[in-house]
Amino acid sequence: MAHSHSHAPADANARRLSLAFGVTAVFMLIEVAGGLFSGSLALLADAGHMLTDAAALLFALLAVHFARQPPSAKRTFGWLRLTTLAAFVNALALVFITVLIVWEAFQRFSHPQPVAGATMMVIAIAGLLANVLAFWLLHRGSEEKNLNVRAAALHVLGDLLGSVGAIIAALIILFTNWTPIDPILSVLVSLLVLRSAWRLLKESVNELLEGAPGSLDIGALKRHLHRAIPEVRDVHHVHVWLVGEKPLMTLHVQVIPPHDHDKLLGDIQHFLMHHYAIEHVTIQMEYQACNGPDCHLGETQPDPHHSHHH
Repeated sequence: MAHSHSHAPADANARRLSLAFGVTAVFMLIEVAGGLFSGSLALLADAGHMLTDAAALLFALLAVHFARQPPSAKRTFGWLRLTTLAAFVNALALVFITVLIVWEAFQRFSHPQPVAGATMMVIAIAGLLANVLAFWLLHRGSEEKNLNVRAAALHVLGDLLGSVGAIIAALIILFTNWTPIDPILSVLVSLLVLRSAWRLLKESVNELLEGAPGSLDIGALKRHLHRAIPEVRDVHHVHVWLVGEKPLMTLHVQVIPPHDHDKLLGDIQHFLMHHYAIEHVTIQMEYQACNGPDCHLGETQPDPHHSHHH
C-alpha cells in the first residue's frame, strides 16, 4: 500500500475523466438522434459541442495513460506527443462540423423546417443535466490541478451554455411556434464551438511546431537568470519546447569559473524549476564568451549590458 499514493491522484483523475467521458459520449449520441428526430438544428449544434467535450475528455484520459507509459530507446519521450496530434485533428474536425451547421442554418432561414418543440425540450433538458453531472465529476478533481482535467471542465462549462441555448429555443418554439429561433441559436452555439476549436488549434500547432510555451518570455528569463545568479555572465542558445504540455529546455551559460561546478549547476536548475516550472533542463556551461551568429538566439536584440564584463 506504501507506493500507491504517488499514483492515487492520477488514478482518481483517470476514473473521473472516464466517467465524465462516458456520460458526455452517451448524451452526445442521444442529442444527435434527438436533433434528427425533432428536426432541431440547435440540438445538433449542441451535440457538436458535446463531441468537442467528449474528445477533450478522451485526450485528457489518453494523456494520463500515455504519461504512464515508460519512454523507450526508440521513443525517448514515450507517447506524450500523441495527445497533441489528436488535439490538432480534433480541432480540424470541429471547424468542419461548425461550417456544416452554419451552412445548414443559412439554408433553413430561406426554407424554414418544422421543429418538434416538445421532443427538443426534453432532450435539451436531459443534455443540460448530463453536463451538470460531467462538470461535477470533473470539478471534484480540482484539488489536483491537472491541465487536461481543467481544460475538460472548461469545455463542459461551455457546453452547459449550448444546452441552455437549446432549451431557450425549444421554449420559444413551444410558445410562439417561431422556428427561425432554432437556426439562430444553432449559429450562436457553433460560434462557441469554433472558439474552443480555434484555441485548441493554436495550442496544438504551437506544440507541434516546437514553439515555446505562450507564457514564456525568453529575453526576460535570460535577464532574470543573470540577475539572480551572479556567476552567470551570459545565456545563449536557449531552446524551449513542449512535449505533452511539459516544457523542456536546453541552454548554454557563460559563467565565471566556479569553485563548485555542481553547486552552480544545481542553482541554475533550481532557479528554472522554481521560477519557470521547467523540470527538465540541459545546461552547457562555458567559460569563454560566446561568439558566433546565433549567440543571441531567443533575444529580440543583443543585450548590451551582457557583453561587457562586470
